[in-house]
Amino acid sequence: MSTTRMGTVGGVSPGEGGTTRSDSRTELTEDELFGMLANSRRRYILHALAREERPVEIGELSTEIAAREDDVSVAEVTSKDRKRVYTALQQSHLPKMDETGVVDFDKDRGTVEPTPTLEDVEVYIDVVRGREIPWSDYYLGLSVLVAVTLGGAGLGVAPFTAVPEMAWITFAVVTLTFSAVAHRIYAKRSRLGIEGDHVEFDEDTV
Repeated sequence: MSTTRMGTVGGVSPGEGGTTRSDSRTELTEDELFGMLANSRRRYILHALAREERPVEIGELSTEIAAREDDVSVAEVTSKDRKRVYTALQQSHLPKMDETGVVDFDKDRGTVEPTPTLEDVEVYIDVVRGREIPWSDYYLGLSVLVAVTLGGAGLGVAPFTAVPEMAWITFAVVTLTFSAVAHRIYAKRSRLGIEGDHVEFDEDTV
């Protein structure tokens, strides 16, 4: 499998228990990216960090994940289920994610926060999601449409002459503006490929 480098975080940063990551672990490979996204708990962690945009306590994440896995409300999560998830996050998932440089896991404080690399992951997922028209293709097609309409109106070619040239210009500006706004809203709602608060959990989560 390809090991194309994704994003980078310059220098070193705090790791588990106050340690630091080496420069060789501040780059994210495709193998590491897909390895993270293959597990539902790690997907939820990335989703929560992208949603909150702040350091999040492991206990908070554990409660939310346990509630979703058991299909109950947060208030109904038992201490046993919460501890089960907490242990898995603290001992397995978060240290691995910290090593990739996507999150900064502070074991002593019991918190995890996003790093700049997380933004690179979001951009990459937006590109490779598939089964949808890429935004680059959409804008290319839109540019061709605008060029044809404005060119036809400027050269006086029918049927573009049926509408005033200024109307075509207004149409082009409104269309491009609307598309840009729609793209931004879509990108926020689909961060990491996850709509809203909905995250599918694996049947055999570990």
